[in-house]
Amino acid sequence: MKLKYYYFILLSFALTLVACDDDPVLLKDPVSALSNDCIKRSLPIAPNIVGNEIEFAYAMAIPKELGKLSSAQVVSSIAGAAGTYFDPNSYYTNSSGKDIPVKVCSDSQTSGATTTINFTVDTCAATLRFYYIIPEEARGKEVRFSFSVKASNGQTAGYQLGPYKISKMDMIKNLSVTNDKCYLSFSEEGEAVHIYSKEDLLADPSLATKIDIMYAYSEKTDLSHAFYTGSSPKEYMGDAELPSGFVNNTKMIKMYGLQDRQLADLQYSKFVDDLDFETIDMSKGVSYILGLKEEAGAWVETADGKYRAFIYINKAPTGEMTVSAKRYKM
Repeated sequence: MKLKYYYFILLSFALTLVACDDDPVLLKDPVSALSNDCIKRSLPIAPNIVGNEIEFAYAMAIPKELGKLSSAQVVSSIAGAAGTYFDPNSYYTNSSGKDIPVKVCSDSQTSGATTTINFTVDTCAATLRFYYIIPEEARGKEVRFSFSVKASNGQTAGYQLGPYKISKMDMIKNLSVTNDKCYLSFSEEGEAVHIYSKEDLLADPSLATKIDIMYAYSEKTDLSHAFYTGSSPKEYMGDAELPSGFVNNTKMIKMYGLQDRQLADLQYSKFVDDLDFETIDMSKGVSYILGLKEEAGAWVETADGKYRAFIYINKAPTGEMTVSAKRYKM
């Protein structure tokens, strides 16, 4: 199958036009050999977080009279985690603005830091999407990518991208907290937030020492959805009770207007990144937060100062909340 070569050129190589006496002038030479280009499709200013993906679009083309595409590969400076792959489809946009896939390759193969594909159709142009799953080994480091393509006439072309800084933070999304499943810990290895229930503490009372904040819901409108710490005053807790052994004096600061896009899944252009965690002033942190609402949030610092977190409130119906969080090890 031959893909529409000139259609590809218009989309992938961004030919620049300028007006001069109303006549457009082509500033980039036409493709006369195997050529390639690549862009990062992921949100450009979003933090790159371990476990998430970085998406690229790799465009390749050769004049059809010279041959066809044979194979392509990408080598990353740090091997991606499981799930790193080339999408075997090339895409074009139909008249409705929808991306339409056309399979042009075999399924990709990943060995160490190298992911490869072989073209299975007779095509001289394609744009493939590459998904890199950020591994734990990349935390706090930089990663680079080397893309390359080979044509049937033996020509090769390459494209370098990066470096991309990988965040030190962890992220977790859409956790449910209730008056029973209410104890949040930010100090444990692994996930950004561990949630324990009252039943968990009955089975193992020692877990109380790991609690950093407690969630509680009250029908009293001045309390509503709230976070408490080991030193929260009883007069602001309604019917809620701190468990025995919960003594961590965690610091908290309530926030409105910080709808982190990665946590909120809403079309905001705000992101909490590593620098925010490093520079936030927690000296005025308090021991309780009342009246939490949807799209509000809270900065948290553990009692030992080793971890900071930002909790975002996705949903806050009666009696429960859905929260997402980012955590940073100081």
